[in-house]
Amino acid sequence: MQQQRLGSADFAISPIGLGTWAIAGPGWEFGWGAQDDAQSLAALEYAVERGVNWIDTAAVYGLGHAEEIVGQLLRRVPASRRPLVFTKGSLVWDHASRKISHCLAPDSLAREIDASLRRLQVECIDLYQIHWPAFPPGGPDEGIEAALSVLAKARQQGKIRAIGVSNFDVAQLRRAQAVTEIASLQPPYSALMREVEADILPFCEQAGIGVIAYSTLQSGLLTGAMTRERIASLPNDDWRKTRSPDFQEPRLTKNLALVEALRRIGQRHERTPAAVAIAWVLRQPALTGAIVGARRPEQVDGLLGAAALRLNADELAEIAPLLPEGMGTNVPEAVAS
Repeated sequence: MQQQRLGSADFAISPIGLGTWAIAGPGWEFGWGAQDDAQSLAALEYAVERGVNWIDTAAVYGLGHAEEIVGQLLRRVPASRRPLVFTKGSLVWDHASRKISHCLAPDSLAREIDASLRRLQVECIDLYQIHWPAFPPGGPDEGIEAALSVLAKARQQGKIRAIGVSNFDVAQLRRAQAVTEIASLQPPYSALMREVEADILPFCEQAGIGVIAYSTLQSGLLTGAMTRERIASLPNDDWRKTRSPDFQEPRLTKNLALVEALRRIGQRHERTPAAVAIAWVLRQPALTGAIVGARRPEQVDGLLGAAALRLNADELAEIAPLLPEGMGTNVPEAVAS
């Protein structure tokens, strides 16, 4: 896959990277139910073999478990094919209650960076991101400047290579830039969730900030594999079943109609609906990459087909009437990216 430099970072990334939210396992607030770690590792390793050169994770995913899986991957992959590792901090948890909270306090972030280094078993994290400026979204965000100062110091110490942010709006991005160099933004973006198109993507393109989108497949809804029956059979500890409006009526019927359009377009190109959904996101010139999730190796190829897929004007016009009228959201109850 062709690679593109991520903003001001000193490295380039493939257009598709693998995320680790889904494979983080059960026992935490935003889990996807039980996962098979061996299959998860195999999926990550196969994606790297196919040309994916970055993995996105976060300390909070599985309350540290996802980072540990990525650490295992790094030990299994030859140094010549070692992927870049991106992780995030600011969501912390109480070990006894497993309750998640948000903290931008300098001492807390410094501890988070060191803990991520230990779990990943690396000396330097390629991209370290502030996960949320405030949590729940819209809450107080007074700690942004102090938090970015901690990351700038960690970069000087050689603990992180580049600094990014996630879920920041334009005003928050400007504040971050006043403190230190921001290589990238990680926002939610999919055909069902387009809020960033209005102001955030144009700002990032003008400012030279790389953009790596998450939830490009709307937590699996746009893969083409999700049916009413499968949604009904999801385990009760899968947040999508009970907390995502996109997996429930009245949105579900419209969303599945969009999936069928993606499927028709994909069939013309011998691509999956997921590949079409990802290509729809990557059509934006501001986008550097898209994060996708795979829990088994056999899911990977259907996603990577998006890298070389270019949707034409007629295909974009075919999709347009099926997009939701509003810009959409994937954080109905402060669901983490």
